[in-house]
Amino acid sequence: MPAPYSYRRDPSIPPFDDAAPIAVMDAACALCSWGARMIHRMDRSGTVRICPVQSPLGAALLRHYGLRAEDPESWLFLDAGVAHADAEAVIHAARRFGGPGRAAVLLLALPRPLRGWLYRRVARNRYALFGRGDMCALPDPAFQERLMR
Repeated sequence: MPAPYSYRRDPSIPPFDDAAPIAVMDAACALCSWGARMIHRMDRSGTVRICPVQSPLGAALLRHYGLRAEDPESWLFLDAGVAHADAEAVIHAARRFGGPGRAAVLLLALPRPLRGWLYRRVARNRYALFGRGDMCALPDPAFQERLMR
């Protein structure tokens, strides 16, 4: 991954407030929508924001990190300007949130190549396995405040 805050020097990325962590996720995926709700529930600080990949900012951030915005197989977690992707993003976020989310660190028992393979396998089949959802339509006003559009 590029150096921390490398996106600040990328003219294709719209300016945004990066003072708090940001999860860039597929808003049309039911699994990602569930993940966004878990972030909302477990982030006791209330600071982590969620950016749909379908937004101009989300798409630009994915492209900056070499990920496909048009058919994302990954989600991105930016924390202190450092990008974490795929299973590593899940593990990093789980460590940050603590509580029941810490169970995701069990993924560390798997070798990194196997973690990556497993993550990509689920990601490529996420619509078939979990269906579609609309994260942006969730009615919770506190959740809606976290969304970056």
